[in-house]
Amino acid sequence: MNALIIEDEKAAVRNLQALLKEVAPSTEVIDTLDSVTESVAWFESHAAPDVVFMDIHLADGSAFEIFEHVRIASPVIFTTAYDEYALRAFKVNSIDYLLKPIGAADLRRALDKLETLHGAAGAGASAASGESLAELIRGLQRQGHYKSHFLIPCKGDKLLPLAVEQVQYFCIADGVTKAVVSDRERYVLPNTLDELTDSLDPARFFRVNRQYLISRGAVQDIDLWFNNRLAINLKVPTDGKILVSKLRVNDFKNWFSGS
Repeated sequence: MNALIIEDEKAAVRNLQALLKEVAPSTEVIDTLDSVTESVAWFESHAAPDVVFMDIHLADGSAFEIFEHVRIASPVIFTTAYDEYALRAFKVNSIDYLLKPIGAADLRRALDKLETLHGAAGAGASAASGESLAELIRGLQRQGHYKSHFLIPCKGDKLLPLAVEQVQYFCIADGVTKAVVSDRERYVLPNTLDELTDSLDPARFFRVNRQYLISRGAVQDIDLWFNNRLAINLKVPTDGKILVSKLRVNDFKNWFSGS
């Protein structure tokens, strides 16, 4: 069996490779990828592997974006740390997931399920299940209960309530996540930007790149940038230029226009 690993954390790649050698030593890892862009290009130019191990959060966005650009004719075993909607979807579709940190027993169970799936329905049905899985996950995310408020620790023993609708954008700055309300109001949050992306209403917020998650209402105007990218200018000052990658331009336009 040959396997493709799509994962942006080098330590996680090494761990999964080591576990595969332990649990399924005949498995050959034919390639490792770390981004949506790289993965789309790979699937466009390579034959389908027997199985794909795919992290949900990649270097340049969500793994589910890959399904929007290419057809993946392989069963997929996702890896995740916290996406509860995805976990429910995996169970419904009989495609397993590996919850980080991954253990040998988890991997063995996933491969056993994959073998059973192949024997019962064949690789074609597995691929179809993978595609319907992505659709179901997107539907569940749209129907989910999204975060509406934060409680921000203040000096002393107080918590400051902050409504999500007040936030213009979230960003990574100085190694921490910040919620920006205005030029003078910035609050440090314990959440990662990936966690915020999963917990906030996607109709209101868009992850433009690894550093910024922006509100539609915060957009002042948009510059056409070189190499078919976009530069987003917000009503509130930012620490740097906010660029939308070429791969995400259409997604951003559709999101902003509500289509």
